[in-house]
Amino acid sequence: MDSEKLLETLHIAEKLKDATRHCYTSGGRQESVAEHSWRISLMAYLVSDEFPEADMNKVLRMCLIHDLGEAFTGDIPTFLKTAADEQREDDLLSVWVAGLPSPYREEMAALYQEMKERKTQEAQIFKALDSLEALIQHNESDLSTWSENEYELNKHYADDKVAFSSFLTELREAIRQDTCSKLSIDCSSVRQQTGGAFLRAASSP
Repeated sequence: MDSEKLLETLHIAEKLKDATRHCYTSGGRQESVAEHSWRISLMAYLVSDEFPEADMNKVLRMCLIHDLGEAFTGDIPTFLKTAADEQREDDLLSVWVAGLPSPYREEMAALYQEMKERKTQEAQIFKALDSLEALIQHNESDLSTWSENEYELNKHYADDKVAFSSFLTELREAIRQDTCSKLSIDCSSVRQQTGGAFLRAASSP
């Protein structure tokens, strides 16, 4: 990528520093999309030894680029995003990616498609980390920043996304325990409501 195109690309990515998410930091301010992308990238690096058979460099690339579409649309919380919102973001991102030079154009388009289909282990790892990071951030934020629906959502969100991995299921359970502690509730009843997903994944080889 030549210098001019590199700077142009970085100027677009910089918008994620100002694009705020629904989550708040432990210090009491709204986090940026860029901060979220950074921490799931860090998570991917720190859990790489748990997935020796996976291409964790690919997972890192997924983590780095997954929310670039929000440079054009801003962030919309998962529970508010509509199919029309997703389509608009996909369309704007596709136009931008198509304007990138090779090999980035082809590589990024392939990564976005892989993330969307979520069939490969790498895409599943990425999506699980993406979801878990949001839960961790909510646990770190003050309860006054939670929306009403998140008191229930944070107990069960992402259970389906971690079920393929015993390690990620255990991590989800630790995050759930933090949520229960934050809400001052007994986690045993919450675990029962999750169905058999935790037990099935935890018992898998």
